[in-house]
Amino acid sequence: MLARKGLLPDGFLLTRLAEDQNQPNRIRSRSQRARFITKTGSCNVVHKNIMEQGRFLLDVFTTMVDLKWQHSLLIFTSAFLCSWMLFAMVWWLLAFAHGDLEPRDPDSGPGPVPCVTAIHSFTSAFLFSIEVQVTIGFGGRMVTEECPVAIIMLIIQNILGLIINAVMLGCVFMKTAQANRRAETLIFSRNAVIATRNGRPTFMFRVGDLRKSMIISATIQLQVIRRTVTAEGEVVPVCQLDIQVENPLRSNGIFLVSPLIISHTIDRGSPLYDLSAQSLATEDLEIIVILEGVVETTGITMQARTSYTPEEILWGRRFVSIITEEDARYCVDYSKFGNTVPVRMSSLSAKELDQSRGVQEGPSETQLQGWGLVRAGRGGFRRGGRTCEGSAPHPWYNQSAKQEKDVEQKGQNKKVQLEVIGRQLEEDGLGEMSD
Repeated sequence: MLARKGLLPDGFLLTRLAEDQNQPNRIRSRSQRARFITKTGSCNVVHKNIMEQGRFLLDVFTTMVDLKWQHSLLIFTSAFLCSWMLFAMVWWLLAFAHGDLEPRDPDSGPGPVPCVTAIHSFTSAFLFSIEVQVTIGFGGRMVTEECPVAIIMLIIQNILGLIINAVMLGCVFMKTAQANRRAETLIFSRNAVIATRNGRPTFMFRVGDLRKSMIISATIQLQVIRRTVTAEGEVVPVCQLDIQVENPLRSNGIFLVSPLIISHTIDRGSPLYDLSAQSLATEDLEIIVILEGVVETTGITMQARTSYTPEEILWGRRFVSIITEEDARYCVDYSKFGNTVPVRMSSLSAKELDQSRGVQEGPSETQLQGWGLVRAGRGGFRRGGRTCEGSAPHPWYNQSAKQEKDVEQKGQNKKVQLEVIGRQLEEDGLGEMSD
């Protein structure tokens, strides 16, 4: 789509087609799976049997902005034509009631002063209505002081014409400045991948911005939509679960100055904890990606969306590097934006890997064997480092706590030693006194 719009070169489209051909064969169902969010970001939901259709008329402006362009242009043209025809009928009735349409003998003297000059038929009344509402004023027709009703109608038509102009122009401006237009230059990788990163299975995808203008306060959110069954047997067709984005800053904020690989570590608290290479093809889930931010040039909040189904998640592959340094600048090669390469990775799920490593399944995660606790953002933990046994490295945020604990323990040891020495001195003094 972006290549057709001229935003990306044709080579990018050809690369993506070659990428699709090089992907390994995957199990696909003949009937295409339904998805809530399409690859372009639109919601794939159809609303049926809405009984209260009048609620849409209570918010006419939003309804008109949400309409398609052909419908908006039809309403735009019809509003002006109807208003011109309506007031043309009013001007013709005023002229008819005042007797301005009666034929006069040109040889006779001047007749009575008409309400509106040069109105002889409905066509002339329609032309006068257009001149009044769009303030053209050719000079051939004008309102006289003979009819006060004509002056009142002139004021009413001018006010209504200004209201129609404001509403119609406002709708057109809002449609052209909608936030989803900015999302057209935000691209996501066609496929997501699951590969090993820092010793843990990680879900990853790539996002990039084609414009030089920045997205301020950009945040990214991941959700898993799957069908679940409760303990009581109730089937929940749409169960939404949040996925924590891997970010050392403990937030979902990103700085989208260049294409980024967004990752999520699959740990015990992840909805993908039981996902393996074999079960991936048969899973009924959809991972939704939501990117929000403020457009730097307009200050409008925008949102870009996409989703990944099991057929679009590649197991045991990672993205290639597309950023190089040339002439003291960083260059991004968008022709390799979605390219992936295979990596060596186990086909077991993260749960099975933890069980093979001897991770305890208890509710407490403070006694993990072989995997320590690493802060994953927003108060969550993930298994990422080794425990205190041996000389393995520890997370940077545990070092300060460990140092404080060591200092406190040394102080307690010194305090115990002083108390023991004090007791020995007292016993020695009492022994000497008794002697």
